[in-house]
Amino acid sequence: MIWFKRHKENKEFYSFFKNILGFTPRRTKIYQVAFIHKSKSIETLQGRRINNERLEYLGDAVLSAIVAEYLYKKYPYKGEGFLTELRSKIVSRNNLNKLAQKIGLSQLIQYNKEQQGVFKSIDGDAFEALVGAIYLEKGFNFTRKVIANRVINTHLDIDALSNQDWNFKSKLIDWGQKNKCKVSFEVINILYQGKKNASRREYEVQTLINGEPAEKAIEFSIKAAEQLSAEKTYKKLLEKGIISKQD
Repeated sequence: MIWFKRHKENKEFYSFFKNILGFTPRRTKIYQVAFIHKSKSIETLQGRRINNERLEYLGDAVLSAIVAEYLYKKYPYKGEGFLTELRSKIVSRNNLNKLAQKIGLSQLIQYNKEQQGVFKSIDGDAFEALVGAIYLEKGFNFTRKVIANRVINTHLDIDALSNQDWNFKSKLIDWGQKNKCKVSFEVINILYQGKKNASRREYEVQTLINGEPAEKAIEFSIKAAEQLSAEKTYKKLLEKGIISKQD
């Protein structure tokens, strides 16, 4: 399981931490695990499969708290609805995937390359696992400073995100009501990461227009999956000219 033995043998690994995150990890085994996708799980002699899913679970909660506090301080006069929606945009799987790719995290992930293209959230998952690893080694305050200063402030345009259309579900439903089309959403699959009784679940949701299947999306909550599915459907209808930009 030991991938990284000496600094000079792992320049990419240590360069990422020093240049992007501004520190050098000491408990490197934790970070090694953060970069192991389940498709490359390492099995111990005791039969335990080691991958980044547990760290991802932890990092998800830590990241949510960091972003919530960051937005609370950045927008002192905004209401709960605005803050909740903007936090959802920031921690959405789509945004975290892009963020992980932007900072070079994707290059460090260990996964089964024969299945490349199958994993839709591998980059965002690894980013959350990284947050979990930093938290375990350095604690919350250190993690908060790194994520806020070295990642959010440097690599995200929060104001631009706040102005992006987000509630495509409402927009699609409104369009449907105006055009006498029934818009609905259906959970068509539940995916489990690990054992069913001790894992995170992903929900696959499909948008239906008058009962006919439209676009699908997978997220860690039904609400988020509905939003992403609605966004894909709305943009597809816009592309086909069925919805106009004024709708």
